[in-house]
Amino acid sequence: MIVVKTREEIELMRESALIVSKTLGEIAKAVKPGVTTLQLDKIAEEHIRDHGAIPGFLGLYDFPNTLCMSPNSQVVHGIPNGTPLVEGDIISIDCGALKNGFYGDHAYTFAVGEIDVETKKLLQVTKESLYVGIREFKINNRVGDVGYAIQKYCEDHGYGVVRELVGHGLGSKMHEDPEMPNYGKRGRGKKFIEGMVVAIEPMINMGTHRIKQHRDGWTITTLDNKPSAHFEHDVALIDGKPELLSTFGYIYEALGIESNEEEEFRKNTLVL
Repeated sequence: MIVVKTREEIELMRESALIVSKTLGEIAKAVKPGVTTLQLDKIAEEHIRDHGAIPGFLGLYDFPNTLCMSPNSQVVHGIPNGTPLVEGDIISIDCGALKNGFYGDHAYTFAVGEIDVETKKLLQVTKESLYVGIREFKINNRVGDVGYAIQKYCEDHGYGVVRELVGHGLGSKMHEDPEMPNYGKRGRGKKFIEGMVVAIEPMINMGTHRIKQHRDGWTITTLDNKPSAHFEHDVALIDGKPELLSTFGYIYEALGIESNEEEEFRKNTLVL
């Protein structure tokens, strides 16, 4: 059952989402060759707590850390460790925060130093597919419309779309109804309604869509060990249209990137 949020609850969710956004912005400053994912995890936990929130992933389903840190062929749910990042890596960083009874949850895949052209394209297309999907999150559309749009966009570029892992509704629980697959058929699935909030998160592989889970019960990698990318936003359905609650703006500010990609999904300009 979809849990509809009031405007007041959506504003509380925006606050939680922006804490995650700011945390990822702090992480962006620190992602470089030689840093370990455990060091990044510590930065994130301190930043979230300093902003009056609780790390959303820490202890959730017994996950042991604040961030899911998934380098290279890891798709999602990687556990932070003491292995330093190296030039040419990519790393998907998924972060959650709980404040005022509501969760924020979004993700970004970072380049570590200079990366090769093929991997750079994978990151670009995956992020573009996120916005392709968000455009379909509108009144009277259905879950399958978002999934179809993301799937077609990525498969047209020759990439594999992960099937076993999906986006989700978001609210007082990290995972609410509906599930939001990154594949599907137009006109299928649950209908979108005013006031719902979802996390849309394409997980896209350079090669096969197939994945494998490791013995730690968390880490998931591509079956062919080719790179995987992951981007995620929190989106509310307001006045029949998608509105971003999260932003990559703090990341871009840290990295010196100029972008207007989010403007069509905001009623008001976000002041960083």
